[in-house]
Amino acid sequence: MEHQTDNLQTVGDLVRWGASRLNAAGMHFGHGTDNAADEARLLVFHALSLDFEVPEYFYRSRVTPAEREAAIGLIHRRIEERCPAAYLTGEAWFAGLRFEVSPDVLVPRSPIAEMIANEFAPWCKPDSVKKALDIGTGSGCLAIAIATHLDVNVDAVDISPAALAVARRNVHAHDLQDRVELIESDLYAALGERKYDLIVSNPPYVSARSMASLPDEYAHEPSVALAAGDDGLGLIHGILNTALDYLRPHGVLVVEAGESAGAVVTAYPDVPFEWVEFEHGGGGVFVIRATDLSQCRSTIAGRCA
Repeated sequence: MEHQTDNLQTVGDLVRWGASRLNAAGMHFGHGTDNAADEARLLVFHALSLDFEVPEYFYRSRVTPAEREAAIGLIHRRIEERCPAAYLTGEAWFAGLRFEVSPDVLVPRSPIAEMIANEFAPWCKPDSVKKALDIGTGSGCLAIAIATHLDVNVDAVDISPAALAVARRNVHAHDLQDRVELIESDLYAALGERKYDLIVSNPPYVSARSMASLPDEYAHEPSVALAAGDDGLGLIHGILNTALDYLRPHGVLVVEAGESAGAVVTAYPDVPFEWVEFEHGGGGVFVIRATDLSQCRSTIAGRCA
């Protein structure tokens, strides 16, 4: 193998070679990238401690033998272990922000990032959000991005102490200890009488059937953050059923249902969900206002009973 890689002399050589190797190995992409070229660039740039926004001429820069070995080693691990690149590098980018990640949390990739960048318009009016809740915070990416982009206070809950430990390090890294409060809680259980203008959640939504057929990369992620019962709605039922108790009258609930979006519509045919259309890809996210939840409360409660 050594003689096959000795001719990889530049950053561009490594990226091209890595993309070819990843494609040949039939890797699954879906944890921050959607193609082999971007995945190879992520791994090579991490190995070389390069910023993603380097000038084009950096691709022609020669690498040292040690740098070449480090980059090739990461690409080999990605192929042999079928491990998401973010776990190999220990970091991921979300909503323009860097986050520490580990197998204790999902790799950040929610399309809700686009909604955060748009300050949840048109559902939320400018400056109407003073307090937000993130249910199932994992790495803390949604809570931290909301606190950063909207300049609001956020409560972030998760049932996993290990995930909260990662989130805590990310909160400190972004110096948001005064505006993001981390709470160990099963959905709303530990929140008392708190009220919110905005509730956001990217909960587990993978059905039992889909869990059995996921690509190998997903086996590295915590199953508690993916699996959601036979129909994929195990957690979504609970989020919907109790949301009104924690939303202010003008409040808004945003939930990523992912592949279980169809199951949500089937389960709640009379609930006026608004399904978000994203400019930059992704889907399966619904929005519902507190006023609509109030009108449908008995319907939702009956379905969750």
